[in-house]
Amino acid sequence: MVRSDLRNIAIIAHVDHGKTTLVDQMLKQAGTFRENQVVEERVMDSNDIERERGITILAKNTSVHYKDTKINIVDTPGHADFSGEVERILKMVDGVILLVDAAEGPMPQTRFVLQKALEFGHKIIIVINKIDRPDARLNEVGDEVLELLLTLDATDEQLDSPIIYCSGRDGTASMSPNKPGADLIPLFDQILEHIPAPHVDMDGETQMLVSSIDYNEYVGRIGIGRIERGSLKVGQPVTVCDYHGNVKPYNSKIVSLYAIEGLVRTPVEEMKAGDIVCFSGIENITIGETLCAYGQAEPLPFVKISEPTVEMYFSVNDSPFAGREGKFVTSRHLRDRLFKELLKDVSLRVSETDTTDSFRVAGRGEMHLSILIENLRREGYEFQVGAPKAMMKEMDGVKCEPIERMIADVPQDALGSVMEKMGSRKGELVSMNPKGDRMRVEFLIPARGLFGYRSEFLTDTKGEGVMSSVFYEYQPYKGEIQKRALGALIAFETGEAVTYGLFNAQERGTLFIGAGTDVYEGMIVGCTPKDDDIAVNVCKKKQLTNTRASGSDDALRLIPPRQMSIEAALEFIGDDELLEVTPKSLRMRKKILSNQQRMKKIHS
Repeated sequence: MVRSDLRNIAIIAHVDHGKTTLVDQMLKQAGTFRENQVVEERVMDSNDIERERGITILAKNTSVHYKDTKINIVDTPGHADFSGEVERILKMVDGVILLVDAAEGPMPQTRFVLQKALEFGHKIIIVINKIDRPDARLNEVGDEVLELLLTLDATDEQLDSPIIYCSGRDGTASMSPNKPGADLIPLFDQILEHIPAPHVDMDGETQMLVSSIDYNEYVGRIGIGRIERGSLKVGQPVTVCDYHGNVKPYNSKIVSLYAIEGLVRTPVEEMKAGDIVCFSGIENITIGETLCAYGQAEPLPFVKISEPTVEMYFSVNDSPFAGREGKFVTSRHLRDRLFKELLKDVSLRVSETDTTDSFRVAGRGEMHLSILIENLRREGYEFQVGAPKAMMKEMDGVKCEPIERMIADVPQDALGSVMEKMGSRKGELVSMNPKGDRMRVEFLIPARGLFGYRSEFLTDTKGEGVMSSVFYEYQPYKGEIQKRALGALIAFETGEAVTYGLFNAQERGTLFIGAGTDVYEGMIVGCTPKDDDIAVNVCKKKQLTNTRASGSDDALRLIPPRQMSIEAALEFIGDDELLEVTPKSLRMRKKILSNQQRMKKIHS
């Protein structure tokens, strides 16, 4: 049976190409909000970090009604680090809207998400967004998308996909690049016409794959997925099973059922095959499990999630300032929280180590792990993390490492320094194409070669460069890559940093702290252009005599310190250093705090 009253679609694109903004407009024009309702921008980005950074981290479900048809829409993340979210969402839908920026054209993540959609055989609607940009290249970008489809071996039907020219911000869409649109009606019409209605078996026994997990303090775990067969009712007994056989089939019961209407979950009594639905009541439900009719274990195959490529160690904070600022400080707290994260993040791996105080956490990239760190510190956790490392693999007896496909748009005058840096980091040039007054370069580079490069890239391109990368494949190990060229300025003793001590230290390099900051021996307080680390006494006060007054310190001018974010700190720290994370502070430190012991180790 065909559910002609239903469409399930996902919006996929590279980061910052306007997915969430377009969904905003679709909700507005479909009448989800009242006329006079005050609505925040990017209403789908609901968590704090998403709103602050302007990125989507978690896939979100919403729905609109158009011409007696319910359209379920899933807004997906654009960052490669969260691509695990995209992969499993594609399992829930029958077609995708591929969004491409009218100026930038297809980028690495566009290629990645499109490839995944083609593997599933989904119908595609190409939307060229941001047509109101002054540097928009409408016809060229359309050709670039078709070229990408050809490269990825799309079928003839997929090559025939409709192209819509759209401005997500203004909420207009048009079928022609030369004719401005008035609203999003052309897009809605194409969804009804081009995206197939779900083919479902209404009368069969219940079968539903759980593609996503949410958590609520009141009802516990909420499973989200599409009903593949039959129907699901409140109070219905079900058998839960797993395709890979990791979980022994067990029986449970649906306590509550919710339909997604606009931005709210509405309680319902029953939902039918083809519907995307949320349910609660099964305590241990996880992503990839199948709900079946009672006593019938028929698991559905689950999409294979790409493996993590970057790892780091999370451990209990053992610095002299441990326990001052955090609410959760023990290894038990940290362990429970990291394993809880696995319940909703399928791309993450957490494993125990030889010691009870440290845990190995692997993810899809630096950003993936830095978001986890940020979430933990906001919840009141206090811990420390080591430098990120690329995960090596042994393939046919050869040591292999993850390679990233990196694409950068750079001004012509910065091209030389970018090429030079890439060469020293074992990057291999794949292509180089002019884009207006800029140059687009593509490299294959070891994942570890990109650690610490983003900030250098922005400096080299004077803030005008755009770069992004996505995992490409594993290749044989490329050899040593020189670590950071900068040395660290290390606090010589424990105390409070004062202006006099900092003034003397700033001549040696760039400071990360200001006057009045509490420091401890072995803490990193700045960096120096020399390779070697330098111990500095930032707590040193001026010796007072009859002729020297302490007030004359006011005349000393300090350069404002460099503020380090989590990403910047992770990029900076070396193998012998740690980042101490608390709800209020980020401190970089040496693993061996004592200057004396460190020197002994270096010279032994």
